[in-house]
Amino acid sequence: MFFNLLGSLFSRMCVASGRRTVITAAAKEIQDTKVSSFRTLDSYPPEHGLNHLNHIYTVPETITNVLMPGVPDEMKKQIKIFHEFSILIRKPAIELISYLEQTDYTKCINKYVLYGNLGVGKTITLLHLVHYGLVRNFVVVYLPWVANWFRFPKKIVQSVSNPDQLDLPEEAATWLKFFKYLNTMTLSQLNLKVTKEYTWSHRESTKCDDSLFSLIDFGIQRSKFACDVVHALLDEIKKASIVGKCRTLVVIDGFNAFTAKSTLVRDENRVYATPDRISITSAFFDIVNYNWCNGAVILTVDTRANKERKESVYPAYLLGKKGFEHLDPFLPICVENYSTEEFETILKYYEDRKWIREISSQGQKEWEMLCNKNPREVWNFSKPL
Repeated sequence: MFFNLLGSLFSRMCVASGRRTVITAAAKEIQDTKVSSFRTLDSYPPEHGLNHLNHIYTVPETITNVLMPGVPDEMKKQIKIFHEFSILIRKPAIELISYLEQTDYTKCINKYVLYGNLGVGKTITLLHLVHYGLVRNFVVVYLPWVANWFRFPKKIVQSVSNPDQLDLPEEAATWLKFFKYLNTMTLSQLNLKVTKEYTWSHRESTKCDDSLFSLIDFGIQRSKFACDVVHALLDEIKKASIVGKCRTLVVIDGFNAFTAKSTLVRDENRVYATPDRISITSAFFDIVNYNWCNGAVILTVDTRANKERKESVYPAYLLGKKGFEHLDPFLPICVENYSTEEFETILKYYEDRKWIREISSQGQKEWEMLCNKNPREVWNFSKPL
């Protein structure tokens, strides 16, 4: 009785403090003896189909670890609180997985563009597909949220190989580390080699037939050349795909940042540079071109990625004329707010993780009206409950 009273008092103190704590809100790491109705034990994305819709699967810890650098900050908080990385299996992901499973990879690459309102879950859908690519042994070229490069560059220097362009060496080196970490297992199995010699300076070069790892490591260690290494790496991956040595899945979040009219990157004259003046832009523009096979491209467009285009969420508008013509033809896939079934699944999951208490049917209806079943708003409204 004493311990019950003490627990009750502690709970009231936490509520009175006006903030949620991991102690009161996070789920405990307890192995359940039975699987909840809203979950599926099938954590292998290639097998996810219509029978898995509206269910939550838990990403294995090994995959979670390699994905973490590319996970949005808010999702990282959820993973820490819930002690697991769980993804709701939704229609856009199922649709794309079915397309990727049926693709004839001997033909030119297919392109898919996810679009939708803010907070509908485009990035989480991409993570589901990155997981698919990893377990299918694709080389995954994943670029999380392009706009961060153009808004918060750590260092801006004149390009080593092209004086008219600007390098973002720190961002390029960081991405190379992420790429290596994400693909270490796949690249180790494939044992890809560099197809030509790259001369970086009078004393530094990457020899023909060196491993792809040596090229990546050079860019990480010598950030001065990191942007040029990104160009070389993507070019080598395309060549390897064309000759059938590997399959490549290109995944880029917020691609329309590459087609914006300006960035927050300033040149030596303090003038804001356009994306095409930043050297790494052309590397990622080239990797989504049609001139290769044994791969697929999945992109998102978002109003947050392009500050001068806010009036519509449709790809043709957000990409602009240049971006649209470069990608066309592509298959647009709309990501929408939660369906009623998805909304109910998420609430059950929050209850299961002890993030919220049991909510009455009336309370659930009010919550649904307040957030309009928008995934981001569903999460935001759950925080003070």
